[in-house]
Amino acid sequence: MLARLAILALIILPFPLMHQASGHALLNSAEETIGHIRVQIATDPEIPEVGQKVKVLLRVTDEDKNLEEVPSFIMGIRIFYHDKQIDGIPPQTINSGHWEFDYAFKNPGNHVFRVDLYDEEGRTLNYTFNMSTQSPFGWIFIYVIASGGIGLGVLAGYIFIPRKLKKIKARH
Repeated sequence: MLARLAILALIILPFPLMHQASGHALLNSAEETIGHIRVQIATDPEIPEVGQKVKVLLRVTDEDKNLEEVPSFIMGIRIFYHDKQIDGIPPQTINSGHWEFDYAFKNPGNHVFRVDLYDEEGRTLNYTFNMSTQSPFGWIFIYVIASGGIGLGVLAGYIFIPRKLKKIKARH
């Protein structure tokens, strides 16, 4: 019986069970559209830690042109924490449809990025994004939950595997 299942698994596994794939949405990402211009923002890593360098990724696309990246844009960013501006990047010209820069968050919790995009007519389009951070202490909770899951799996295996082995021996 076990040999048949192993052979069946070897036959089925090489064939993809899903025929479509899509990129996964980043946890710490957002997008907003004003007029025909869409701005997308994300961080890498998805959940930044306080005091660690994180890459902030911005992408500007034109909805009138099938979401193609705009060839260049002028953008500045103001960063707020508890309704107080704590940092900012002065407006600068970006000669591609996306902009990446490094940033280090100094506080845990929610930060508000106010992105100022200057369009072709000289108007300022203001986009607002919430970006979350966590302190390094936050990882302890993830490890505790993972340890609990692993412990439960080991305990269940310790209880149920001997029972299965006894049943198999009883049949033979």
